[in-house]
Amino acid sequence: MDEATTILDVKGLQCPMPLLKAKKALNELAPGELLRVVATDPGSVKDFQVFSRQSGHELLESEDDAGVYTYLLRKKLR
Repeated sequence: MDEATTILDVKGLQCPMPLLKAKKALNELAPGELLRVVATDPGSVKDFQVFSRQSGHELLESEDDAGVYTYLLRKKLR
């Protein structure tokens, strides 16, 4: 696993909060930096897939470990 520049723990939050907090965190990163998001909302799986396609931020990893969802995003270069 790549080391994330920033880790965002949004466990216990429901849609749309995990994605909104991830967007805010990405805004604070430099282009190319990594953000690891840890969530428990099952709806976040689809949210992060769609967000990645629409925003241009790269979804490098998406994992489900017994209801704990982990995403690794790379902030787009421009």
